[in-house]
Amino acid sequence: MKKDLLKIVNHYGILPQLKYIHSEYFELDEAIITAESLRFEGKHSGIPEYAKEHIAEEIADCYVMLEQIRHFYDIGDREVLNVMKYKIERQLERIDLDGKKWDYY
Repeated sequence: MKKDLLKIVNHYGILPQLKYIHSEYFELDEAIITAESLRFEGKHSGIPEYAKEHIAEEIADCYVMLEQIRHFYDIGDREVLNVMKYKIERQLERIDLDGKKWDYY
């Protein structure tokens, strides 16, 4: 898969792909907003299956773009996972310090 992702990013160029990723983020955001609107408007008790499928598709599009960028800059899985772990732990510490429960649902 790495070879294929590099072929894509090298074909289009890194700058156009960096610009294109914004449209993928926007499409994911819109899919989530649509799903939440359906739920909050009371049209569905939860998020309908077609909305979940749409969100999954948009997440996949974002992953494809992110993986192109990651491979282009030769950033390894371990590097990303280490930073993710750090950021998750930091956020959990903030939550513990906050002491508040945020219930958006």
